[in-house]
Amino acid sequence: MIIDEFIMQHEKEIRMGFFFGMLAVIGVWELVAPRRTLTVSKTVRWVNNLGLVFLNSLIVRLVFPVAAIGVAAIAQEKGWGLFNNIEISVGLAAVLSIIVMDFVIYVQHVMVHAIPVLWRLHRVHHADLDYDVTTGARFHTLEILLSMGIKFCTIVLLGPPVFAVIIFEVILNATAMFNHGNIRLPENVDRILRWFIVTPDMHRVHHSVEDDETNSNFGFSLPWWDRLFGTYREQPRAGHEAMRIGIHKFKDPKLVSWISGMLLLPFKGGVSGYTINRRSWDSDNDVQD
Repeated sequence: MIIDEFIMQHEKEIRMGFFFGMLAVIGVWELVAPRRTLTVSKTVRWVNNLGLVFLNSLIVRLVFPVAAIGVAAIAQEKGWGLFNNIEISVGLAAVLSIIVMDFVIYVQHVMVHAIPVLWRLHRVHHADLDYDVTTGARFHTLEILLSMGIKFCTIVLLGPPVFAVIIFEVILNATAMFNHGNIRLPENVDRILRWFIVTPDMHRVHHSVEDDETNSNFGFSLPWWDRLFGTYREQPRAGHEAMRIGIHKFKDPKLVSWISGMLLLPFKGGVSGYTINRRSWDSDNDVQD
């Protein structure tokens, strides 16, 4: 297909264009009408959060010379995966692929909260002391590599069209920056929109220091999985302006706001009585240590 050839040739430009475009739009929105007052220097957080993003991008390119769309092209050529072996229209295969890949992201997100050793990696994302557009792209390098491996396996098993993979990646990156934005939507708009896409107010609950709130609203793009599997929570108890962001015991900006600290964070402290496996929560008792 001509569209697949175009995407293969310009994959990097497409992804980077959407990334920087969305970063600029949400970044300006945050400056004009912020939802919450930030507690840490915005310059420090942006430089280090985005620095980690660029470091991760470099390492991913070194470890995985073939991007996700390259794996999709190989799967298509070799006849690997479900949609490369059944009679189905390309359009329907693309829509179903995007939905299935989003569901895999939901399951992966629950998994990194449920397995203590993986939570060690994922808490780099949650330890950010503020919540804004750059939080949506801040992940430990090892978690990014794990995520890429899961994505490649999903593509090989699913056999999605090449163009569906790039659409999925653009949507995932764009919605991650949107729903991590320090922005306010009108309440009636948010109420309707969160039936179709994860909104900032919906996902912000997930970044609460409160254990039961952290273990809710796992969706990144599509909000249906949380409603379907009982992990949906409408609002934080303290409200969006007063809720505390982060993890109880990780409050030192040098540890959680600088690249050096973020890279070492998985190896700090212990993980005992892990929260997602508890049946009750005590907000005064930190178990996310």
